[in-house]
Amino acid sequence: METILLKSSSRFQMIDVTSQVNKIISDKRINEGICLLFTPHTTTAVTLSENTDSNVIIDTITALAKLVPRESGYKHAEGNSQAHILSSIIGASLSLIVKGGALLLGQWQGVMFLELDGPRTRKLQVKLSEG
Repeated sequence: METILLKSSSRFQMIDVTSQVNKIISDKRINEGICLLFTPHTTTAVTLSENTDSNVIIDTITALAKLVPRESGYKHAEGNSQAHILSSIIGASLSLIVKGGALLLGQWQGVMFLELDGPRTRKLQVKLSEG
């Protein structure tokens, strides 16, 4: 298992980690298999999204903030219930196919790490299975 360390710079942030994951796949010389991505934090998530138009990131962050408001009378004392809820909705893991030594993605797809309670230093775990 490999770990990607990420430093977010704002409370809400989408970080494209596609090239970092593909570098790990290349370094491990995995031609075909499965790539499991997991974030061990309750206020982060990982998903696929378009990674060629930065407006998609802005639109996604704006929509997520509207979907789950930052303040809504939550009982959690730390004040980051919004981040916990969004992490649960989006998900903390992602399984992807590896083909030809890289992630098998659609033309516009990229792997996005979502920081929902930053800025912080975070981890993204990468587990590869060959075959």
